[in-house]
Amino acid sequence: MKKYSILSVVILFALILAACAPQAAEMVQEEPVEVMEEEPVVAEEMPMTKTIIDVAVEDGRFTTLAAALEAADLIDTLKGDGPFTVFAPTDDAFAALPEGTVEALLGDIPTLTNILLYHVAEGKAMASDVVGLEYADTLAGIPVKVLVEGDSVMLGNANVIITDVEADNGVIHVIDTVLLPPEDIVATAVADGRFTTLAAALEAAGLIETLQGEGPYTVFAPTDDAFAALPAGTVEGLLEDVPALTDILLYHVVEGRVLASEVVGLESAKTINGKPIEISLDMEAVKLNEAAQVVITDIITSNGVIHVIDAVLLPPPNIVEIAVADGRFTTLVAALQAAELVETLEGDGPFTVFAPTDDAFAKLPAGTVEALLEDIPALTDILLYHVVDGKVMAADVVELESAEALSGESLAIMIDGEKVMINESQVIIPDLKASNGVIHVIDSVLLPPQ
Repeated sequence: MKKYSILSVVILFALILAACAPQAAEMVQEEPVEVMEEEPVVAEEMPMTKTIIDVAVEDGRFTTLAAALEAADLIDTLKGDGPFTVFAPTDDAFAALPEGTVEALLGDIPTLTNILLYHVAEGKAMASDVVGLEYADTLAGIPVKVLVEGDSVMLGNANVIITDVEADNGVIHVIDTVLLPPEDIVATAVADGRFTTLAAALEAAGLIETLQGEGPYTVFAPTDDAFAALPAGTVEGLLEDVPALTDILLYHVVEGRVLASEVVGLESAKTINGKPIEISLDMEAVKLNEAAQVVITDIITSNGVIHVIDAVLLPPPNIVEIAVADGRFTTLVAALQAAELVETLEGDGPFTVFAPTDDAFAKLPAGTVEALLEDIPALTDILLYHVVDGKVMAADVVELESAEALSGESLAIMIDGEKVMINESQVIIPDLKASNGVIHVIDSVLLPPQ
């Protein structure tokens, strides 16, 4: 009986499972998954870029400019990355040129190219930037004057009539006149009419071609009145002495285009003849060598700039030339020649020389000078003991307690009331300016310590 009861339980359990199976299957049935369709990806359309050329062509008022740029093969340049600032003359601006000018320029590509580049500046200069400039540097290598008066802005002789027309590679400012680059220094001086003597002197010295070259140069140009103020016969004498004339003319020329705003920040400027011009400010006046005044500034030329001066600049002599011309330093000059130091003290320097007079040498024990002229090493050491590197004016000397001479020894400097003493020697004449330094005259020969 027990066997049957176990069997009965198993059968009963199986029947229960069978009854529950459909319901369990129904409970675990998965619901269908909805599949989302992906929307096709559409590439974002990139905005079209507009270069300076595109903007100018679309505007419709720059057909002559566009034709000129194409003739000069500058289209690709102004379609480039840049950025550029273009001062763009309208068709009316080109039409205002003398009859036949545009046609002539289209047949003279180098001149046309130079004119067009004179209207283009590197970089993107918005109107707010332009009004802060004194000059705009152009791709022609020639700056153009910016003049702001109230709400009006002029570029050279052209009015800016529309500003800040932006392109992807720069900006356009519209102007009402075609800008024509200035001529070279010589042509500008001749056309001015106030520099006939200067022009004649340049021709006599064979310097016309030089100042018509690329440069750039800065010329401090004396007027006809400045030449007329020289002692009678000076100009005629110089025209007969070409080396001296050339030296004087080149003393008026500095390498580079140095505008007035830069000149006022300088103490000196080295000229092409190798000698410096001293620059000083007297109130608002700019003076050169304290002798000539700059009366007109910034006459821009294609290869530089002219500043007009009211006196002819005469190159200052170098240290040796001053000593020779003075007449009180014959022993010193002879000693410099014997020691082969003349070339050194005619060099660029600058040097400061404490120069003993003939009387100073005469105070030495008898036979000393003659002995030194036979002992060149000793003579050289003594002479170099009188020379300091650099240009030390009297105002600087009195602030010092010592100075190192070129001989390597130290010079003692002492102020005794109004006297300035160098070792045991007194400075009797200070500040004889030379082109390559300064001379202070002393009353005794300085002897190096033994």
